[in-house]
Amino acid sequence: MTMLADRITVDPAQCGGRPCVRGLRLRVTDVLDLLASGLTPAAVLEELPDLELEDVSACLRFASRRLAHPIVAA
Repeated sequence: MTMLADRITVDPAQCGGRPCVRGLRLRVTDVLDLLASGLTPAAVLEELPDLELEDVSACLRFASRRLAHPIVAA
């Protein structure tokens, strides 16, 4: 398992290897989709009670870094 952005994990055996929060089956994209749909970080925490506020911040930081340094497919 790889640790990214403090709280983001990537495990090939979990969620198809997509980035998740702290090894939970909560994908970074799930959190980002909720934020994009207009939920506040506090509302995201109500929707996903296993999350912590620092997890929401880590998802945003992860997405920002991924956009700044995209992975180029060969």
